[in-house]
Amino acid sequence: MKNIKIAGVPEHFNLPWHLCIENGEFDVEGIDLAWTDVPEGTGKLCQMLRDGSTDIAVILTEGIVKDILAGNPSKIVQVYVESPLIWGIHVAAKSGFEKLSDLERKKAAISRAGSGSQLMAYVNAGNLGWDLSKLQFEIVHTIDGAVEALTNGTADYFMWERFMTQPLVDKGVFRRIGQCPTPWPCFVIAVRDEILEKHPGTVRRILEIINQTTREFKEIPSIDRTLATRYGQQIDDIRQWLSLTKWSQKTPSEQMLNKVQNQLFALSVIDKKGIFAELAKAL
Repeated sequence: MKNIKIAGVPEHFNLPWHLCIENGEFDVEGIDLAWTDVPEGTGKLCQMLRDGSTDIAVILTEGIVKDILAGNPSKIVQVYVESPLIWGIHVAAKSGFEKLSDLERKKAAISRAGSGSQLMAYVNAGNLGWDLSKLQFEIVHTIDGAVEALTNGTADYFMWERFMTQPLVDKGVFRRIGQCPTPWPCFVIAVRDEILEKHPGTVRRILEIINQTTREFKEIPSIDRTLATRYGQQIDDIRQWLSLTKWSQKTPSEQMLNKVQNQLFALSVIDKKGIFAELAKAL
């Protein structure tokens, strides 16, 4: 039995992995795939790849591109979700912020430095023509930390996946005053270089199994109800999310990774760009 560690955010995008694990699909191939939920998100996942506490990460594209360029010894092996991530821009429900322009030079809550919530704050600010040097951040680690920070005023706004934060909007904890979709496929699968060198066949088989499930995922009977129950969502929101979400089974293209790098470079989030072979590996 090959022991492989995998990690990702506890969000509906990753239910296909849980179904494969629960159904024993990796076990029958001699692969003990151990999943870890990481509510802290991309920055923590990058750290786990670096320190070897995970072998594989299902991770935001812009976050892992930035971290590989900064020395993370990993490669992107596949696009996992082709569609953009729709980031909701949230404020405390009782705050006085009404429109996006009200947030210029205000403080963004982020899970940690280098996280998707921080990188997308730069993308959003760039879209709106704000002075990027004036962006301010408050590290809150998790959604619960963001709720606390926005409620007590230590941060002013919080960007997170629009559907996962919908229950907080429904409860009157957050108000959503805007959205910012990623201009690229949102999730990729990254693997530590050591694992790619030692166990390429195992990684290839893991991808074949998950890809079979994501191809058929939307056709699973009552999958909308399963998702709604597991992730505390309203059924109509889940159906809308399913209609917008497209999984992928493809190796990332050089064009796509260059687009990510070019935008991050233009926003001064990265100070250098890499070639395709430094970022990705086809299996």
